[in-house]
Amino acid sequence: MENLTPEIVKNKRVLMRVDFNVDIDETGKIIDDFRIQRTLPTIKFLKEESAEKIILISHLGQPEKNAFWTEKFTLKPIADYLEKILKEKISFCSLKNFQEIKETIAKSEKGAIWLLENIRYHEAEEKNDKDFAHELSQLGDIYINEAFSVSHREVASLCAITKFLPSYPGFLLEDEIKHLNNIIINPKPPLVIILGGTKVEDKLPLIDIFSLKAHWLLIGGVIANTILKAWKFEIGSSLYEEKIIEKAKNLGSKTAELILPGDFFVLDKKQQKKNRELGQVEKGDNILDIGPIAASTFRDIVKKAQTIFWNGPVGKIEDQRFQEGTKEILEAVIQNKEAKTVIGGGDTLKSLKILNSKFLLVQADQIPDSIFLSTGGGAMLQYLAGQTLPGLKALEKI
Repeated sequence: MENLTPEIVKNKRVLMRVDFNVDIDETGKIIDDFRIQRTLPTIKFLKEESAEKIILISHLGQPEKNAFWTEKFTLKPIADYLEKILKEKISFCSLKNFQEIKETIAKSEKGAIWLLENIRYHEAEEKNDKDFAHELSQLGDIYINEAFSVSHREVASLCAITKFLPSYPGFLLEDEIKHLNNIIINPKPPLVIILGGTKVEDKLPLIDIFSLKAHWLLIGGVIANTILKAWKFEIGSSLYEEKIIEKAKNLGSKTAELILPGDFFVLDKKQQKKNRELGQVEKGDNILDIGPIAASTFRDIVKKAQTIFWNGPVGKIEDQRFQEGTKEILEAVIQNKEAKTVIGGGDTLKSLKILNSKFLLVQADQIPDSIFLSTGGGAMLQYLAGQTLPGLKALEKI
């Protein structure tokens, strides 16, 4: 993949795929702008290096067919927000027809920045349709993939479009790959992997791979519930993933030590918070956090690490009664100044934001340089598991 240079973008109409799929409240307020902020260096570079036009493509949510072209999934609030933080005019294009879009953009001033309406309003996007991609490509002279976090999707605005335009990775995408390669794929031992949250099926391949190269695998959340269920432990009414129970039965220690929680905080059948040890969980209990013994064990192991990868909170972080386990891990990660760390996944980054705003674990915007916050969730997990990301493969054609 050829890197971006000033010569490549000068006087060019740049079509750039970004991921502005961020949380927006009912008033249109952006709840977390992390992914938006991470694209700003590339947008500023294009402006400074005299790109003719900058045309941004993103999705928002997963609109069903009956929700196409409704306000529910519009990117208009993103355009307004981007204008405020960039202090640049952002033109929002809600047109459906690409010929009309092309003519409208052509009339705009040199250096104009455009954000197109939600690309998923077009059915052909999800089908990776070549004719659709060809229409889309006519808006630009070159294409940039700056959406690492959705590069595991085989869609037109990431894959088929590269057949029609000179295509390049953006600065964010390159930064993601560099950090994942240097820190996690080629780690300095001892390596500690922390996995929690949901999406168990995405995380099981990581357990298989890193059980051969990590020193410890610390497991919490729904993934721990699933493994415990597979191993015939009582988990009460706790969430788990039935369809992967058979795979979970075969998980066990290889080189790495697989550490599951020895105690939990649960809501019992009377909706009271209780501390239960493994083997004492009752039928009506719902496991919602690791317990104090498990948190202490996890914390002590994190202190020993030279490399840390963390994906997924170990408790129901939205409920302040079940934040303590994740807080303990986060404190240990921040305090381990010797380790290089990658933290990724939407729920994990949301946890960091919630806990930091509540407990002031680090000063705002002062995350240590040793900690890399990845925009990726599923894409990051698949990349680390050695799976091919269609969005990256599409760039390799050049």
